[in-house]
Amino acid sequence: MDFEVKPTGSGVGAEIIGLDVSRPIAEATRRALYDVWLDAGILVFRGIGTTPERHVALSRCFGDLDIHPVESVRIEGHPEIIELTTRGRNTPIVHYIDEAPIVGRIPWHSDMIYTTQPCRGALLRMVEKPPRGGETGWIDTAAAWDALPPAMKQRIEGLEARFDYVVNILDMRFGKPTGLRFGSMGTQNWGSFPPVAHTLVWTHPESGRKSLVLSPIHLIEMVGMPREQGDALLQELIDHTLSGRFTYMHDWQENDVVLWDNWRTMHTALGTPLGLHRVVQRTSLQGERSVGRVLA
Repeated sequence: MDFEVKPTGSGVGAEIIGLDVSRPIAEATRRALYDVWLDAGILVFRGIGTTPERHVALSRCFGDLDIHPVESVRIEGHPEIIELTTRGRNTPIVHYIDEAPIVGRIPWHSDMIYTTQPCRGALLRMVEKPPRGGETGWIDTAAAWDALPPAMKQRIEGLEARFDYVVNILDMRFGKPTGLRFGSMGTQNWGSFPPVAHTLVWTHPESGRKSLVLSPIHLIEMVGMPREQGDALLQELIDHTLSGRFTYMHDWQENDVVLWDNWRTMHTALGTPLGLHRVVQRTSLQGERSVGRVLA
């Protein structure tokens, strides 16, 4: 292989060492990278995302890229890349954590879980790192499933939970950050989505591995189960999954790129202190998978 694979040290994910993105990536290298990603779920590339062109070239090793429907968040010349920035034209959402104002705090979630077509994955590149804050974390929910007791696995397979599109994290029912209070919702138009039901366990269509489906931001309740009983079950699963045993927290450096498999992970953005600036760029991988069902 034209690269080395190194454990992240957290027990989940892997770091890719020595990959040369200054020239076209050979097909054999692309296939090898894809296989490592399928096995690890989360890949870390330190310092190689020095240009949008290299970001896109690396992204295409893992699939076709989505074009974001909102043109204003795309970067010029690269419609595959969106930019997420504290310098955006919209006033950002602000919350307070222990009385400190935070921009961009997003608790644990899987992308587009509130639809029946969650995206395949994404690659996030740090363009401008703030002097404080801005960390991102990932949880391998396949590892969390593997670690469940057999009786719990048998109990939850086939059960469904309801997921809603929740914009204000104060409305979360599970996993709400401690010390959280409201600041302002900003000026972005977030749209709306109908509620959906997903099974608590997914089987990955490529690897065959099972994983837990939780996404606490959007998780509302169990389907077809009394609220108190369902809440107790969901809280037990969340406590298990968010215990830290299955988590990788990335301390960004500029030009780092992190790739994740959205079909078997959750991620969180810890946010940036108000007044500091953070700029990241992101590509999203297309996926044809349809799961779950829309609830009336």
